[in-house]
Amino acid sequence: MTLTSRQIDDLINVVRETGQCEIMPNFRNLAPDSVQIKANIKDLVTDADRAAERAIATATAKILPQAVFVGEETVADRPELLDAMAAANTSVIVDPIDGTANFAAGLAVFGTILAVVENGETTFGLLYDPVLDDWIYAIRGQGAHFMRDGKPPRKVAPRPERSLDMAKGFLPLDNYAAQDRTRVMRAFEPVCQIEDVRCSCHEYRMLASGQADFLRSAKLNPWDHAAGILILQEAGGWAEVDGGENYTPNLHKGSVIAASCREVGNRVRELSTCLL
Repeated sequence: MTLTSRQIDDLINVVRETGQCEIMPNFRNLAPDSVQIKANIKDLVTDADRAAERAIATATAKILPQAVFVGEETVADRPELLDAMAAANTSVIVDPIDGTANFAAGLAVFGTILAVVENGETTFGLLYDPVLDDWIYAIRGQGAHFMRDGKPPRKVAPRPERSLDMAKGFLPLDNYAAQDRTRVMRAFEPVCQIEDVRCSCHEYRMLASGQADFLRSAKLNPWDHAAGILILQEAGGWAEVDGGENYTPNLHKGSVIAASCREVGNRVRELSTCLL
């Protein structure tokens, strides 16, 4: 199927409404017992995550009733959904609050990610900031655009190629074993600035809109990358998985490099060879 403009508008509106009804009322207003640990202390979930995911799942079932819903929190309880997504004609992938640790700490660096996958290919991606109620979205083949309510869409584009000694990149050091972190940082010494904002939504927004040069992620969770990679590529950027493989949402093992352009991505790949 091909998404209609009405379905796309409805998906955006669902995410916006959920942000304002389920997420923002809980920001800096969480009860202590509403934050729980999942796999480890770095992997948190809040009651707001779960409520937001339920709201989006209920609404998207009406917009795309044939789609398999793949939410980060749902998959934590039902990992077999990843297999169902691989077999489905249409899937909706959602991270209700990407950057939960920031959200729980009262830091305004979090967002909602939504992607629609059709026959294994991401066809629509949305990176939504509920704090400022704005978003970047992409429809395959139609470019990437920044939107704010009441304003016309504005095309986004990555910034021009930079040498690594001028580049800013995102690298989540705590995804590496403690004994490997010194080696990782030494490998990336040529880069001017390394950060980790703990939020794929904003990292991809910054890449696609020319505020950063690359990211390297050691995990391939589809709710972190499906929407962001489509948006980056539609904006004019570049991405690949280990070994030069094209990214698809059905790849769940390996790491991804996403960059403003192929040249920067190739340089980051060369730095990353010692990490494989």
